[in-house]
Amino acid sequence: MQTKQAIRCPNCGSSAAERHYHSSTQLTETKCPTCDYLMITCSRTGKVIETSATGVYCRQ
Repeated sequence: MQTKQAIRCPNCGSSAAERHYHSSTQLTETKCPTCDYLMITCSRTGKVIETSATGVYCRQ
């Protein structure tokens, strides 16, 4: 079973982010189309499986 939740992005603050809970694999996937943020964690242990935030650039 999969549960989808609309959230505010923890990376850029956009309200377009989504969090998906996959009960069969015990994984939580958080993604944001605005900044291309992705984080996959284990729901049971909290360990990060994969992460990426390629769309955020540093201003100088």
